[in-house]
Amino acid sequence: MSQWLERHIPKMVLAPSFAAVLVFVYGFIIWTAWVSLTRSRLLPKYEIEGLIQYERLFNAPRWDTAMSNLFVFGTLFILISMVLGLMLAILLDQKIRTEGVLRTIYLYPMALSLIVTGTAWKWIMNPGLGIEAMVRGWGFESFTFDWVINPDKAIYAVVIAGVWQASGFVMALFLAGLRGVDGEIIKAAQVDGIPAWRIYTAIIIPSMAPIFLSAFIVLAHLAIKSFDLVIALTGGGPGYATDLPATYMYTMAFSRGDIGQAASSAMVMMAVVFAIIVPYLYSELRAKHD
Repeated sequence: MSQWLERHIPKMVLAPSFAAVLVFVYGFIIWTAWVSLTRSRLLPKYEIEGLIQYERLFNAPRWDTAMSNLFVFGTLFILISMVLGLMLAILLDQKIRTEGVLRTIYLYPMALSLIVTGTAWKWIMNPGLGIEAMVRGWGFESFTFDWVINPDKAIYAVVIAGVWQASGFVMALFLAGLRGVDGEIIKAAQVDGIPAWRIYTAIIIPSMAPIFLSAFIVLAHLAIKSFDLVIALTGGGPGYATDLPATYMYTMAFSRGDIGQAASSAMVMMAVVFAIIVPYLYSELRAKHD
């Protein structure tokens, strides 16, 4: 009896979690995929009607705006966060005295929720309360910084808040990679008289390719599912100028009562995530196999 318990207790402990994941994750993914093929509106319908919801989705101007915003936001958010994170990591890698304090300061934004980040930056960028009001108070009456209420620039305000939140996390990843580089290689390069900038660009940074890929995957995932930040900072506005697929899906499901559109947009988002993650997993598995 004791041997039977030793073999099966781990399974019994994990069974509830496994069942919950099976139902509430994969079960709802299947349900969403099914609903996306129906004419569901306020209430779900279960008669398959084909790709009618996807046709409506790709013909909707608001969805085009959401996807365009995702491209702009995702590109700038990933690129700036990686460049800034790498620069901060290189700075801390010089073993300066205040490294501990600076590392804490850089990592602090990652400890905040996206709601808090969005709310804080909403105040900072508010023309009547934040940076614009402060600079005008210094006597620069012509200064304007109204990005958060400007339909043409609001998405860049979201980029600023997102980069502030994520760059410290990227810095931590790169700093761990820098500290993991073989010191003997660096010393040999220094003995040969190679300048520091060349050591980083030709030796250290290329050896961190897996970390760059990991950082890209994490940032891309954050960009695709960005919802809290946009809702807290701009609410998707002005109008729907800062709509992203995640906010579009929420609006369709809970504000417009259009479950079919929400389901189809959710499936497109999942396809985008898979398009990013699957090649990464394939490369990882292939590297381990080799």
